[in-house]
Amino acid sequence: MSGSPPIGGAPRRALVVGTGLIGGSLGTGLRRRGWHVTGRDADAGRALRALEVGAVDELGEGLDAELVFVATPVAAVPAVASAILAEADRPDTVVVTDVSGVKVPVVEAVRHPRFIGGHPMAGSEQSGIEGADPDLFVGATWVLTPTVETDPVAFALLSSVVAELGADVIALPAADHDRLVAVVSHVPHLVAATLMNAAAEGAKADGALLRLAAGGFRDMTRVAAGQPSIWPDICADNADAIVTGLDRLLDDLASLRDKVAGGDRPGLLELLQRASTARRELPTSATRPERLAELRVPVPDRQGVLAEFTGLAADLGVNIYDLDIAHSAEGPRGVLTLVVGADEADALRKAIDERGHSCTVIPLS
Repeated sequence: MSGSPPIGGAPRRALVVGTGLIGGSLGTGLRRRGWHVTGRDADAGRALRALEVGAVDELGEGLDAELVFVATPVAAVPAVASAILAEADRPDTVVVTDVSGVKVPVVEAVRHPRFIGGHPMAGSEQSGIEGADPDLFVGATWVLTPTVETDPVAFALLSSVVAELGADVIALPAADHDRLVAVVSHVPHLVAATLMNAAAEGAKADGALLRLAAGGFRDMTRVAAGQPSIWPDICADNADAIVTGLDRLLDDLASLRDKVAGGDRPGLLELLQRASTARRELPTSATRPERLAELRVPVPDRQGVLAEFTGLAADLGVNIYDLDIAHSAEGPRGVLTLVVGADEADALRKAIDERGHSCTVIPLS
């Protein structure tokens, strides 16, 4: 692994705070791409191990970094991020993000134009720095949560680096992230842990039980092997959405129980067929399309413009592959440029037009 400088200049500098699985994977991924990475961790032994395995170039404060990833437990993120934004050597250009699985409390606590909440939807049964993998984010969805205060230049920089790490960027309001992730991540993890505990308890009375756990059970409970210590904070910070998801699941399970108890073969078959169809239609990891298009939108130079358009793209399921705002020297206006897949450009253009903005589409070769 090398942190060698890119051709023609010194390496770009990043700071990773928290050198566990995600922080270590960020460090190794950035170093592979020519960045100089400083690491720090509240656990001095863990930080030293990150240096030993090549996840970071050096240990230190890293206040000269242009990009900072805070990979600490969610409860620590606001204080860490706020301190870095206040103390950075480049306060006008540094970009700070986090990787925690809950976004609303973080985004509300760190209201700064150069802080952007983030959540890479990637993980591993491995834990700690020993499981660090520079390819962990390749093909993963990485959610960013810009607000009305977000600096578009900061958002564009972070988006480009996340894409460079191989992830597919999607922009969502923080509340939408927390609501949706409760359904697809938080509730499933808790269910997997419950199933695993039920099986382990059953095995006390029947030692053959776990020996019968074949591929299906192992697939369903795989995530239960992850790091337990992060989940109490996640459950506390996203309690409303998680409880709503659990309530709906309990209702669905009660309905399923009634079908089984009542011998409702048609009802069971219909339920299972719907699930089978939905599972087969799950999107695979997104890849950058071969054809891209550029949308150019004249916009007022005011807070909230970036969040308005990234939120609109997210609602339509359109991925933004690049973004830029050119400010006009002649007045309080500018031009927002969005690069999206050519096949999705027309749908986004129509939605922008419907909201009263003019928009031109330019195919890119």
